[in-house]
Amino acid sequence: MSAVLNESTQRPLVSLRQLNKHYGNFTAVDNLSLEIPEGEFLTFLGSSGSGKSTTLSMLAGFETPSSGEILLGGRSLVNVPPHKRDIGMVFQRYSLFPHLSVRDNIGFPLAIRNLPQAERNRRIDAMLKLVQLEPFAHRRPSQLSGGQQQRVAIARALVYEPSMLLMDEPLGALDKKLREELQDELRHLHRRLGLNIIYVTHDQEEAMRLSQRIAIFSHGKIVGLGTGYELYQNPPNAFVASFLGNSNFLALTAQGNGVASFEGQALGIRSPADVRADQALMLMIRPEKALALSPAQAACTPLPPGWNEISAKVTEVLFLGESQTCSVITPGGTTMNVKALSAIGLAFVPGGEVRVRWAIADACVFTHWQAEDLKKG
Repeated sequence: MSAVLNESTQRPLVSLRQLNKHYGNFTAVDNLSLEIPEGEFLTFLGSSGSGKSTTLSMLAGFETPSSGEILLGGRSLVNVPPHKRDIGMVFQRYSLFPHLSVRDNIGFPLAIRNLPQAERNRRIDAMLKLVQLEPFAHRRPSQLSGGQQQRVAIARALVYEPSMLLMDEPLGALDKKLREELQDELRHLHRRLGLNIIYVTHDQEEAMRLSQRIAIFSHGKIVGLGTGYELYQNPPNAFVASFLGNSNFLALTAQGNGVASFEGQALGIRSPADVRADQALMLMIRPEKALALSPAQAACTPLPPGWNEISAKVTEVLFLGESQTCSVITPGGTTMNVKALSAIGLAFVPGGEVRVRWAIADACVFTHWQAEDLKKG
């Protein structure tokens, strides 16, 4: 049985229905269904081998599904060759023609489609302006920076006005500063053109920075789908909580009525509807949602209603300017990373006692998980 993971009321441009891809006994994509509305910037996020690039390749036409359906605007693409799919593609390797100028590289898709020269020139000029490469039109790729070459690749993919742009790790080879600049350009480009962009990356920050929605892949399936905010604040499962951002996990035992036991201490929880007494639970709290207080600070600051507090010992302190991040360990051996209450003075030192607090509303509770769910990648 497949799960259709998009509940959007917008008309879908792309529909993936029960899509499978097998290589011998290995399942790269496992019964995947997804609908992508018109104009969306959607990112496929996952580690190597999770199925994200294989799904993109099937959409582009470079891979044939073992079974299932791919629809674009209601039309099946399964037997349509890549060059007839009206889809642009940008790869991590720019794949530019080294002997052609920037202008001729951008115009190549128009030349092979035999568009009239006047129309070619109009579109090439528009693309050069769009990616801000007009002064470099007659240079060869070897005379450009990495970021400029990638902009040429993007312009070449857009020049024949495809209905959708697919991008497979396009910024992975660039340094951090240039990557962030091009991420901003891509966001602005999407806003101006309004076309669909489906983007593949293993970089969580890049996915959060670019996307309207993120599809998180694991073992050939989409295990989380939503905005970056939704997936970060209320992850649907422990794997997504672990994969997207930093997390603390505490093993609990349900006691009923919104209470669970942790290392012999009662804690308040947002109890799932199907939880039963004595059931094993996993609580997740983000480091920035947990506060570390010295015993003196805790004594002067009563615990607010709806909050939990546990004791711990500091193992490491990182000073980050406006705050401190402390690595701590509880008496039962559970490790956590928490944010210090104040960065004025190094109030926390390894070996020091602290009280760790968090709001019950800020912690997620999972009833089912596997060991690999708690490992990133």
